[in-house]
Amino acid sequence: MNNLNVLVIGGGIGGLTSAIALRKADHTVTVIERDPNWAVYGVGIIQQSNVLSAAKELGILEGYLAAGVGFDAVEIYLPNGDKIARIPGHPVAPGLPANMGIGRPALHKLLGDTAIAAGAQIRLGVTATAIEDTGDAVNVTFSDGSTGCYDIVVGADGVFSATRQAILPDAPKPQFTGQSVWRYNFKRPADLDALHVYNGPTGVGLVPISEDLMYMYVTTPEPGNPWYDTAGIAAKMREKLANTAPAIQALAEQITDDAGVVYRPLEGMMLYGDWHKGRVVLLGDAVHATTPHLGQGAGMAIEDSIVLADEIAKAATPQEAFAAYRNRRFERCRFIVEKSLEICHGQIGKGPPVDNAKATAEMFAIVSQPI
Repeated sequence: MNNLNVLVIGGGIGGLTSAIALRKADHTVTVIERDPNWAVYGVGIIQQSNVLSAAKELGILEGYLAAGVGFDAVEIYLPNGDKIARIPGHPVAPGLPANMGIGRPALHKLLGDTAIAAGAQIRLGVTATAIEDTGDAVNVTFSDGSTGCYDIVVGADGVFSATRQAILPDAPKPQFTGQSVWRYNFKRPADLDALHVYNGPTGVGLVPISEDLMYMYVTTPEPGNPWYDTAGIAAKMREKLANTAPAIQALAEQITDDAGVVYRPLEGMMLYGDWHKGRVVLLGDAVHATTPHLGQGAGMAIEDSIVLADEIAKAATPQEAFAAYRNRRFERCRFIVEKSLEICHGQIGKGPPVDNAKATAEMFAIVSQPI
């Protein structure tokens, strides 16, 4: 299929990489994003070698490398701080890092600027209030009263996807895992040349995101899915780190800015059935929302975008393209979702403990395979 008119719902990582991939194939692309400020929170994200491979395919590898910082290994620590493993990554090519850390604002700017430069239309503060698939096209009514007619619609609107609810109302809903994640930025020590992962009921990771910055993520059991007010949340995060390794407790003393703490309950879901209905298709967290334990949530969304554009180019109909896309993506995404959830449940006593070093090595082996 060529020269399609495509609506992408959601202006996050999956939506923007979809826009870039579809514009590379000369489709007309409109992206709608409900947030009028198009904002992202200011901590970081881990990107492994498969994401660098995807960035190369999208034509944005140079910008990726400039916006973040590379590292070539993951180090695993016991709760007391003893290092038990250093796992090398799998670079996609000589001279490239095996992994990258990047600030979310820097990544968002790179993807947004690239999508706009490629010719995608971005509409902010807009949602789809009605989606009508006529069989030959999709008629969409927007929250500002305007309407549009599209050949296909891509729902990239996250774990609580309104698009999924509209087209697959009986699909499983995201479930709270019993665990939440806390994030905070710090100055990066000169010797931090890897992702540091600390095992235990309170899981901790240290991730370089620039030459000067790193961020800490902390996963904690949160029975009942409590709400924390912004006022005093830095002190709450420090409390959560009271029984961690000495190096982590020392860093915790620097957590003083309530506004700098990013807290999010962890929900997960895997759509085991179809990922589309008619001319409307879903990607990223809308179909396979993973906890962050293997650092692949964004990577899976970016890969989805490339595969979807590829299958659209090969197919005669949207339904044929969407089925082929789901078939290529399903097993890889299923592994990430299920293994990440196993690690999560092991940390909070809802399942047997998982060997993080083994799981990380297995993940690297899987995502190093072509998509």
